[in-house]
Amino acid sequence: MLETESGKITKKMNIPESGIVQIFGQHDKYIKLITAQTGSSISYLGGELTITGGEEAVNQTIAVLSCILELSFERNISQDDIQSTLRMVLNGEVDEIKEVSSARIKVSGSLKYVSPKSKAQKLYFEAIKDNDMIFASGPAGTGKTFIAVAMAVSYYLQKKVQKIVLTRPAVEAGEKLGFLPGDLADKINPYLRPLYDALNACLERELTDKLLERGVIEVAPLAFMRGRTLSNAFVILDEAQNTTSSQMKMFLTRLGFNSKAIITGDPTQTDLTDGITSGLVDAIVRLKSVEGISIVQLSDKDVIRHPLVARIIKAYEG
Repeated sequence: MLETESGKITKKMNIPESGIVQIFGQHDKYIKLITAQTGSSISYLGGELTITGGEEAVNQTIAVLSCILELSFERNISQDDIQSTLRMVLNGEVDEIKEVSSARIKVSGSLKYVSPKSKAQKLYFEAIKDNDMIFASGPAGTGKTFIAVAMAVSYYLQKKVQKIVLTRPAVEAGEKLGFLPGDLADKINPYLRPLYDALNACLERELTDKLLERGVIEVAPLAFMRGRTLSNAFVILDEAQNTTSSQMKMFLTRLGFNSKAIITGDPTQTDLTDGITSGLVDAIVRLKSVEGISIVQLSDKDVIRHPLVARIIKAYEG
């Protein structure tokens, strides 16, 4: 380690040539992302990286690079890998990185595998495997819905369930459904679009369309769940903060044998009329001690969208 007059330090790190492309990324975009987040600078010459910056910045950068290099021996590195590794290092979760990245599930869409991107997401993965009903609460971008859909697809591909049911309450978020163009399906579709997007990332588009046509995958508004019993199914209620207590009770009591239910939502983003208690908030309070139910809390630290999203969420919470 060398120390400069400005108080910055310099450390060197040997990188095999085979790992350079993986770590730097196309047009150096990965290395630029790393240095922007840690506040360090990096140069490369003859198989050796030189990292310069404040001591904490340099140590964080080396931790990120070491984790990414190790991961590159197992698979091609993506921007998601860089961002999730950065997030965990900056959150002081270095020791958990390898364990988290190895906990992946197989899907069959544009993504072959889906893995947790934070310690809390790994707990979410484990909760889904170990319980029949899971509540996942947290802000936008924390992977609540995407992980639930990926798990549903994985369970179906493994023949653990025979059906996937995805539902959302069609609450009027600043719009009146009656004024939207088209028939009922046209009016409801925009509310269900995020569920279709997640499906298409985890299954080939042709297979998704075929399963939707056969009714093996069902995407429908919450009101369509009334009076049904959902057996041998993986059921997901998304945007659950927009349910009333009675709607939530109706949904929770639809669960049949050999089924699993995931309820996701962000209690801070309810579109319910003032004075109406969110069914999600009410259910978490009522059911927190019920055996077989797991409640997972995600936070801005688990946001897997653009890094700016986490900072925006934190600013609004403050």
